[in-house]
Amino acid sequence: MSETARVINEPWPSLPRQREAVTFAVWLFLATEVLFFGGLFLGYTVYRWLYPEGFLIGAQETDIVYGVSNTAIIMTSSLTMAVAVRAAEQDMRRMVFRCLIATALFGLAFLVVKGFEYYDDIIRGFVPGPHFPLHQTGAELFWTFYWVMTAVHAIHLTIGIGMVATLTVLLHRRKLPLVSPAYEGVALYWHLVDIIWVVLLPLLYLIGRAS
Repeated sequence: MSETARVINEPWPSLPRQREAVTFAVWLFLATEVLFFGGLFLGYTVYRWLYPEGFLIGAQETDIVYGVSNTAIIMTSSLTMAVAVRAAEQDMRRMVFRCLIATALFGLAFLVVKGFEYYDDIIRGFVPGPHFPLHQTGAELFWTFYWVMTAVHAIHLTIGIGMVATLTVLLHRRKLPLVSPAYEGVALYWHLVDIIWVVLLPLLYLIGRAS
């Protein structure tokens, strides 16, 4: 049985049709994710307009070193994911395997850095509650958005790492041919996680330093 025949599932008559279906389904799913994050971004925008001073003061307390470091990490992971997809198209199995491993490791590195950042935030008391250190109206609300949006992003990234790890294991066991549309589907999801972080960077780390 050829590799192409191994990845074709019912009811698709051909691999191109199946690839189109996978791409369409993933884009449809990503649209729902955009709506979800769009709600968070809309809420953030409304309250930032209502409490501009508090949001600026709150944002000045985020650690830009952590934010920029994680931006570099996750953008590099998107590069390795894109290379993996391109290598799969060129039937470069070893390159695909290495790039998938690198992508998962970059994702884990992002979570480790974020863990250190969360630890510092907690030590400094920037957790919304009765002992929150900033008294400017809106500052605590900013940090509420910070925790919610970064935590939701981290959950999505964790799911992405699991998906990439699954691809890596299946590829290593030769159970997932390089012609499978699964590589493209996972890559689309991974790039969405990357893009969301690129949006979060200015919202959470840069606004307090641009005024």
